[in-house]
Amino acid sequence: ILAIDTSGSMRATDVKPNRLDAAQSAARTFIKNQARHTRIGIVSIAGSASVVQSPTDNREDMLQAIERLQLQPGTALGSGIYVSLATLLPDAGINMDEVAYGWTPGFRRRWSSDGRLVEERKPVAPGSNRSVAIVLLSDGQGNHGPDALDAAKFAAGLGVRIYTVGIGSPEGITLGFSGWSMRVRLDEAPLKKIAEITRGEYFAARTAPELKRIYEQLSARMVIESRRATEVTALFVAFGALLLVISALCSVLWFNRVL
Repeated sequence: ILAIDTSGSMRATDVKPNRLDAAQSAARTFIKNQARHTRIGIVSIAGSASVVQSPTDNREDMLQAIERLQLQPGTALGSGIYVSLATLLPDAGINMDEVAYGWTPGFRRRWSSDGRLVEERKPVAPGSNRSVAIVLLSDGQGNHGPDALDAAKFAAGLGVRIYTVGIGSPEGITLGFSGWSMRVRLDEAPLKKIAEITRGEYFAARTAPELKRIYEQLSARMVIESRRATEVTALFVAFGALLLVISALCSVLWFNRVL
C-alpha cells in the first residue's frame, strides 16, 4: 500500500513545486519500477483515510488514482495505517467503524453466542510478513483519529513492515489561508517510531529529486522482498517433490510397487 498524506500542509513549497506534487511524482516512479505482477493499492490520508485504489496490478489504474489525490483538512495517520492494514489483510479483524469511534483493534479470542471459541488471534514477529508492506509518506504532523503508534503496534503484531518517508524540512514554511497563517514543519519523531516499531525504515526527503531517489530505493527493495518470498515458496515445493520421489523409491524397494 502507498499511503500518502493529502492534508493541507502538503501545499507547502519547501519541496518543489509543493509537497503533494513531489509525492505524486515519486509515487509514479515507484509504480513504474515495480514488477508487473506486484499489486499496489493507494490510500489517501487527511482528516480521515480512504482507499483511492484497491490493490491491483493494473498500472494505469494506479497512476490514475495518484492523479485523483486532492488536498483536504486534517491528518489522521493512525486511520491511514488501519485502513492500509484492512485493505492488505481483510481477515485481520479491523472494523473501521469501531476504529472511528475510538476502539483499538487487538489480538484476542472471539467467542460464539453458544460459548465456543471461534477464533484466537495472536501477534506474530514484527516484520515477518514478507508478502505485504506499507509505504507511508507524510510530514508527520498527525492531529486527527486514532493514535498512530497504537496502529503501528497492531501492524507489527501482524508482521507488516511500514516504511515511512518524511517530506518537508524541520524548520518548515509559513502557509497562509483565509486571513490566517501557520508554520508547517516536518515532524520526524512519529515517523521514525512507526518504522522502528514495525521493523521498517525511515527516510527523510528534503527535495523532490531526493524523494524520487528514495522511492526508487524502496521499489528495488520491494522487488527483492518479493523474490525472497518466491524463492522460499519454491524451496518448499521442491522439498515436497523430493519427499515424494524418496517415498516412491522406498515403496519400490520394499513392496516392489509404487503405493
